Amino acid sequence: MSHYTTHDHECLCEKESLFLPRQARILHTNQPTASEKHFTLQMTDGQPFVFEPGQILEVGVMGYGEIPIGIASSPTRQGTFDIVVRTVGRVSTAINSKDVGDTLTVRGPLGHGFPVDELRGNDVLIVAGGIGLCPTRSLIQYIMDTREDFGRFVLFYGARDPLQLLFTEDRVQWRASKVIEYHETVDRADVHWSGNVGVIPTLFHKVQISPETRVVICGPPVMFRYVIAELDAIGISRENIYVDLERRMKCGVGKCGHCQINDKYVCIDGPVFTYAEIESLEEAI
Repeated sequence: MSHYTTHDHECLCEKESLFLPRQARILHTNQPTASEKHFTLQMTDGQPFVFEPGQILEVGVMGYGEIPIGIASSPTRQGTFDIVVRTVGRVSTAINSKDVGDTLTVRGPLGHGFPVDELRGNDVLIVAGGIGLCPTRSLIQYIMDTREDFGRFVLFYGARDPLQLLFTEDRVQWRASKVIEYHETVDRADVHWSGNVGVIPTLFHKVQISPETRVVICGPPVMFRYVIAELDAIGISRENIYVDLERRMKCGVGKCGHCQINDKYVCIDGPVFTYAEIESLEEAI
């Protein structure tokens, strides 16, 4: 006797949808750096695109394949969504050759995003390094659009040099805004740079952070250990530190094993984890 239920059908359809790409049309593009391209997209089927801040998309071009990309905008900005793609290989090169009016395939959203419910009502610090600003931008926009739901909001952002800094218009707005405390730095200055010079942890010496603050970190692996050391010195619990490991993802649905860290799959169990969850896992960060 079959015990197949409507709930089983809904779960099956949900799983199947993870493997079925949709078409998204490019509405706007922008080239913030020599290697990154910023796209604003809209689904061509007219159906809503529902996602959480911090979730991932598999983005591709027919005949070339697909790659995992963090969504770089908030679900509060309805109707469109943003991604930023770094040119590093065959698929990313094919994606970045596309322009306004072209379409890309998108599959998802995938994984578990930032724990908005756990952040709500608390002070929040986001620490983003390099292209790590892209997935965290989804949370930045979300907090700014629902600002009354959160306490103090601080953002640290850093890049290797001024030419690598992303989202120029956003950064101008953040500097002028009274609802976010924005601090930026570069490892190496050029003749036009008048801001802070130094790695991201140097920003901790400019701002007082409460031990009760919830912290989100996304960036290159080398950044994590130094940021964690600063947070340990402040006394922030590792259960209140969230790290985004999307860089390890590949297929997005737990089939290829590329993102496996011991018993964890970044694409299924993450990409967002508490630091307490992953600090003991081999080669986690």
